[in-house]
Amino acid sequence: MSQTTLAAVIGGGPAGLMAAEQLTQAGFKVDLYDAMPSVGRKFLLAGIGGLNITHSENFVSFNQRYAERAEVLQPYLQAFSPETLRQWCTDLGIETFIGSSGRVFPKEMKAAPLLRAWLSRLKEQGLSIYPRHRCLGLNATHEWILETPSSLVTKSYPVTILALGGASWKKLGSDGAWVDWLGQQQIPIRALKPANNGFLCAWSDYLKPLAGSPVKPVSLSFTDLAGHTETRQGELIITEHGVEGSLIYAFAARLRDSLEQTGSTVFYLDLCPHHTQAQLEGILEKRSSKKSLGSFLKSQLKLDAIKTALVFEKLDKSQAQTASDLAQVLKNLPITVIGMTTLDEAISTAGGVEFAALTADLMFKQLPGVFCAGEMLDWEAPTGGYLLTACFATGKQAGLGAVRYLHHLGLSPISDSDQLSAPHLRLDG
Repeated sequence: MSQTTLAAVIGGGPAGLMAAEQLTQAGFKVDLYDAMPSVGRKFLLAGIGGLNITHSENFVSFNQRYAERAEVLQPYLQAFSPETLRQWCTDLGIETFIGSSGRVFPKEMKAAPLLRAWLSRLKEQGLSIYPRHRCLGLNATHEWILETPSSLVTKSYPVTILALGGASWKKLGSDGAWVDWLGQQQIPIRALKPANNGFLCAWSDYLKPLAGSPVKPVSLSFTDLAGHTETRQGELIITEHGVEGSLIYAFAARLRDSLEQTGSTVFYLDLCPHHTQAQLEGILEKRSSKKSLGSFLKSQLKLDAIKTALVFEKLDKSQAQTASDLAQVLKNLPITVIGMTTLDEAISTAGGVEFAALTADLMFKQLPGVFCAGEMLDWEAPTGGYLLTACFATGKQAGLGAVRYLHHLGLSPISDSDQLSAPHLRLDG
């Protein structure tokens, strides 16, 4: 008897590696293919500024971050919850901590130590990694076509897990090419859109030199298409052509939906969240006519250069600048959004394979033995650890589903000659 590779994972990000882990822990050897020279490229990029791996808020609030996909993702997130994810890190020798915002980070703040420990364990358990193997889809006999640096090869396995990511940051491997070849298999796919992306504003030349400046602390208020208004405090960044940053990403899906329907949309900034409007009016009424507004805002309200510039960007200079008018601008500064940054520039993508096309184990109903996980699926979430957690959770579900499917086929990690001759196994390598 010899151990035969019965499973493949295509895509070496968090979802694909987590899926592979379920199979290797069950004793199956796994071949993992990735288009890049090494796996986890986007995962490593996410850790450059400090790897925010999950969030510590209560599960009900956590699950609601997935908006219209909260219900379908809930069982997967419960099975691999933020607490479970932290314990998983600990088991790899990576300790985590909760930051002041509730976000969870490895103590070393980096992704590389976690990825190294994880890959080491996976290889010991039976994972074989094949870099520079780009999947081009299925051929007429349902074999996977893989493009290598030297040739095209075909591979076939009883189970395959697709974890090819969305369509942002193409240089890291997620190019969304799977949309076309899965579409040819009649798989229903919602169009990919930018998520956790920046937005475009028609800034004047006065503001553009301050591009890259963070605006903090600040509160953002936005009323979505359903008429629901939310206000949240945080930080955003002024770019040469618009806005980005964590506070923007928290509203990105709603801003995008409003923008698509109306062509432009408006949110409001409170530049002085620690003052009421009445308090501001009282302070502004004391301004001497001899003192410039900019100097007064800096000395009395501690406004920095970027906040002051935003005030002047929106102030109607043709009107008298009464204390009431100025306080209104400081507390309700309108920012008009006229477009979005490109899909490739986004942190993540919305849209993807519709859950209706999949079983509860995330197997394609039209492609038995083929599973799907991670950002390929039709869901989105803001930054804050939610993206990674759902990638891990769906990867685990797909991996466990693949294990169950192999058992359903009567296949075990040690396959004898009778199993290898079964008609549904076409193993050409």
